[in-house]
Amino acid sequence: MSFYTGKNVLVTGGTGLIGRPLVEMLLAQGAKVTVVSLDDPSRAPQGVVFKRADLREFSNCLDICQGQEIVFQLAGVKGSPAMTAKRPASFFVPTITFSINMMEAARRAGAERFLFTSSVGVYSPAEVFYEDDVWKTFPSPNDRFAGWAKRMGELQAEAYKIEYNWDKISIVRPANVYGPYDNFDPANAMVIPSLIKRAMDGETPLTVWGDGSPIRDFIHARDVARGMLLAVEKGINEPINLGSGTGVTIKQIAEIVAASIPGGPVELVWDITKPKGDAKRLMDMTRAHSYGFAPEVSIEQGIQETIAWYAQNRSAADNRYNAFTEKAHLPAEQARA
Repeated sequence: MSFYTGKNVLVTGGTGLIGRPLVEMLLAQGAKVTVVSLDDPSRAPQGVVFKRADLREFSNCLDICQGQEIVFQLAGVKGSPAMTAKRPASFFVPTITFSINMMEAARRAGAERFLFTSSVGVYSPAEVFYEDDVWKTFPSPNDRFAGWAKRMGELQAEAYKIEYNWDKISIVRPANVYGPYDNFDPANAMVIPSLIKRAMDGETPLTVWGDGSPIRDFIHARDVARGMLLAVEKGINEPINLGSGTGVTIKQIAEIVAASIPGGPVELVWDITKPKGDAKRLMDMTRAHSYGFAPEVSIEQGIQETIAWYAQNRSAADNRYNAFTEKAHLPAEQARA
């Protein structure tokens, strides 16, 4: 019998990139899952209780946490570094609000375990990111809004441990996550879904920012979900990195996408007038490995799988809540009008 069998589990953001595979794994292990999201209900898998709620409203958070034994807080605002730089309030404020509201609501509801989804953005520029280095430095200027927003959630967890002795909070710091159910809007998508979307739409040659030299740590959403389940089941109460620990260049990523598009390969051109970001960012995976975690999905397999999913689910890719639209600034009831 699984650790999750028969347990009441709440997953905020359970229709998204990481949330969807996490929910499917929980269902497969016999959990009774409630999904909360502002996405269209069609994005939720069969077998869950779906609730559409705006987590910026604390009363909503209190309501959805009642009776939940385990809470996975995945709800967040997903967008490219360029969009976050242009619209920082649209990212920063909801991200902090989700964290404060959900962690406090789960504590008041007496949840047995709580998972907080942090980010690679909490780290300062370095070639390798070690969990214990975060509070010695400042987030990268390229990630300052994301980094500080997620750091505040981690600090909140520490405050609860000190004052309330609530040490039932697991913190995971995913690397660059990709996969099905991602944000494919080219106006604010991350590099892999942006390239897939534009290539599938027929952009040729396919333009990529920078010179392709930056090295990044990519991890498939399914592997992140596995790491989250492990962190909660083992009761890990120290931050852990969830990445591959091995680098891949943006050039390699673009070439895999270009070669894997139906009807490809697609020609690539590089716009060296555009920023390319930090030169190298890799996760140290020593701590995660010590708990028994290792990613299973290779970058080639993961990108090919994501392309195949997008080819079959273009409509599903578009019916997601977009935090950067004008209506997203309104309460959920008005945004739906």
